[in-house]
Amino acid sequence: MRTDLDHLPELQQRELARVTQTLLAEFDAAVAGGTQPFRKQGRVLKIALFGSYARNDWVDEPENGYQSDYDLLIIVSHEKLTEIADYWYVAEDKILRNPEIGRTVNIIVHTMQEVNEALSKGQYFFTDIVRDGVLLYELPNHPLANPAPPTAKDAYELARGYFGKQQASMDSWLELAEHARLKGEGGDWPSKAAFNLHQAVETAYACFLLVRTLYFPRSHNIKFLRSLAEQGEPRLISAWPREQRADRRRFELLKRAYVEARYSTSYEISAEDLLALASEAAALRDIVETVSRERLDELRRQTGL
Repeated sequence: MRTDLDHLPELQQRELARVTQTLLAEFDAAVAGGTQPFRKQGRVLKIALFGSYARNDWVDEPENGYQSDYDLLIIVSHEKLTEIADYWYVAEDKILRNPEIGRTVNIIVHTMQEVNEALSKGQYFFTDIVRDGVLLYELPNHPLANPAPPTAKDAYELARGYFGKQQASMDSWLELAEHARLKGEGGDWPSKAAFNLHQAVETAYACFLLVRTLYFPRSHNIKFLRSLAEQGEPRLISAWPREQRADRRRFELLKRAYVEARYSTSYEISAEDLLALASEAAALRDIVETVSRERLDELRRQTGL
């Protein structure tokens, strides 16, 4: 994995330096004073930039509602340190509120054992990071395993299994959402419709990412999942209009639904917004099915079947 950011403008290099400094400082603060060995000896082993800013195919069009995110893999010394709410929430919040960081930052956190096991199995997601990623920070003497590609048969069987399960789940969530939406605006039915639509969209992205990369991050943030998926397949972009402020506001409502539609008495969503989101979620489902079937056909051909 390379270590230079020379392909990026100075602005993005400065932003990534601030992001890295914040992540390391807030992690140190989060483990400070801990008595458990995993906290006392807790370390960040690597921080790697992956995705479009690593590959140099990023997009910066905020006026059109499309701006690539920074995607970071953080490797830590113990599995308990991967918990976002316990060790990374403050860092994420400070990065979000920092006016000197102009792009959204998404993080995934894994242990070295998890990453190396994935590499040894040839999991596409992590092998792509090793191939295209840029190290922003590393602690010496913690090498990554050499990627070993999975057999074509293994990849096909895994992807086919993921597709069958996630496709059925997508359809179930959409059916539940439609049932709740048609109940009208009384009671908590609109919130239930919004939550079920969120789950349908999350599952759609899970389907795509698992079939394409054999990996799905531990995240319910559909904006992050959308970013990861669209980098791998531009056809997914068409499911979500984002040129108009109203379109972006509606997607944000859906993103918030995972928590707020269930637990916040102040969460509100109109029948008009629900109808539009239902249409967009169904469009996403159809695109995901198309591109997933294409991927399965490609993997099947590689097996010689």
